[in-house]
Amino acid sequence: MSGRFLFGDILVSDVVQAGLPLETALDVGAFKLVPALTVVAMLALFLGVGYVFRVAAVDELWVAGRSIGSIENGMAIGANWMSAASYLGVASLVAVSGYFGLAYVVGWTTGYFILLIFMAAQFRRFGKYTAPDFVGDRFYSDWARGIAAFTTLAIAFTYAIGQASGMGLMAQYIFGISYEMGVILLMAVTIGYVALSGMLGTTKNMAIQYVILIIAFTLGLYATGWTEGWATALPYLEFGSEVAEAASIEAQFVEPFAEAGYYAWIALAFSLIVGTCGLPHVLVRFYTVDNERTARWSTVWGLFFICLLYWGTATYAAWGGLLYDREVTDGGGFSGMSGAESDALVVLTTQLADLPEWLVGLVAAGAVAAALATTAGLFISASSAAAHDIYTNLYKQDATQREQLIVGRLTIVGIGILVALIGLNPPALIGELVAMSFAIAGTVFFPVFFLGLWWENTTQEGAIAGMLTGIVLSFGAILNDTAIPMYTGYEDHVNATLATWLPGTSSALLGVPIVFAVIILVSVVTTAPPDEVKRLVRQCHSPEPMARTESAEDAAGSGAPADD
Repeated sequence: MSGRFLFGDILVSDVVQAGLPLETALDVGAFKLVPALTVVAMLALFLGVGYVFRVAAVDELWVAGRSIGSIENGMAIGANWMSAASYLGVASLVAVSGYFGLAYVVGWTTGYFILLIFMAAQFRRFGKYTAPDFVGDRFYSDWARGIAAFTTLAIAFTYAIGQASGMGLMAQYIFGISYEMGVILLMAVTIGYVALSGMLGTTKNMAIQYVILIIAFTLGLYATGWTEGWATALPYLEFGSEVAEAASIEAQFVEPFAEAGYYAWIALAFSLIVGTCGLPHVLVRFYTVDNERTARWSTVWGLFFICLLYWGTATYAAWGGLLYDREVTDGGGFSGMSGAESDALVVLTTQLADLPEWLVGLVAAGAVAAALATTAGLFISASSAAAHDIYTNLYKQDATQREQLIVGRLTIVGIGILVALIGLNPPALIGELVAMSFAIAGTVFFPVFFLGLWWENTTQEGAIAGMLTGIVLSFGAILNDTAIPMYTGYEDHVNATLATWLPGTSSALLGVPIVFAVIILVSVVTTAPPDEVKRLVRQCHSPEPMARTESAEDAAGSGAPADD
């Protein structure tokens, strides 16, 4: 399929040509033995780890028994974060969109500083299982819990579609099968090991997946620099002359705001920053550790592991652009590459550099590991929202552990099938799809999380009104410029003014201040929270160290009641 979607102020053309391998410069269509064996061995390892660490208890399914150390959790955060969008898509966006694409690097790293300073330790001290769990107990409301659970499912669904698209592209290259078959095959493996292993096995796998993806990404970068004579020891710092050459071919590569105005850039970066702080599958990582100190150090290690990869994305963008200009368009530039080519630019760069097939395959395998790691985290957050927050807390409060495990696993299977179906014909580029999920998380969740942790007078009415406002703004923006045009034939967007000021990928710049204002105003005019809830909030900021299984509720000596 082919489509044109508004991306900030940029029109992105030629989204994944799923069934047309001849439309891409990537060497698809032929089975590659060594890369295929590498991926099969990798998948077998993941399934084996999932089996060894398979879950038998709810706390292992949702929070890994709160047994994960800071370095291991930091690696899991890195793998959870290094999705197909990061591994493949950031270099693509910088190459195709130039300076505008750097908003992704800025947004996706800056958010971790807010998490480190304002949220990581406080979330761990609150001591629940899930993000909706926090919302339901902090705002003493089943309605708030239900809305948060629905939003968690929506975020996981949108985010995972981009990962399915990356899986399909890489399977197409490695196995020589169709894009559609690649999506189905790799999604089936993901569903299997996540449903089996839960959070404990998934976390163990994420640490392994991070090692695989960072080795693959870095090895491809160094090998390209050496073979082309562009770099020796530190390609991250040695690619300045290639940037200048790329800029002489495509001026937008370094010219600020050549393709998009200030507003579009700032709106995108801001949405990604606050979206980082609102993603349920990121925040749940703080519940898997034993105390608040470990939660903080997990964030530090996670940011370090993330930066190891992000540091090389701009290098891949410059080198990939030059190689594309030389090998594919013969001096015709590189900003016009198709969606399938740009989404696979990291792998395409190593192929165009004429590296050995096994090495290119290893880089592709790293992309598969990245997509699997993120998808696993998303599926866990979705299953916990369905089984723990909806089924147990809202429907059947006396549900047994076995029932919760069954519902959680059925949710993983169900959402996995839906993601695979939409991933067969994705509505946007990988990076765009992920940005949309960040916009939802930032607009709906970040104000509620932040005020819930730092302002004890935030009321249930304020939280509910804010989340509903955020849903209207973020979902409305996506419907306006992506979903409705995709499925009804509208050209680019339904309402041009709305698409300009409230784009689907960047709705949080306007949405977050509006939601903050709604929460504060409604909280001021409604009844203050009960005293026991205020004690919970204060306990989240206590300097007293906590035990491994302790929560703010335990320390405060009283729980927060839920309304019916």
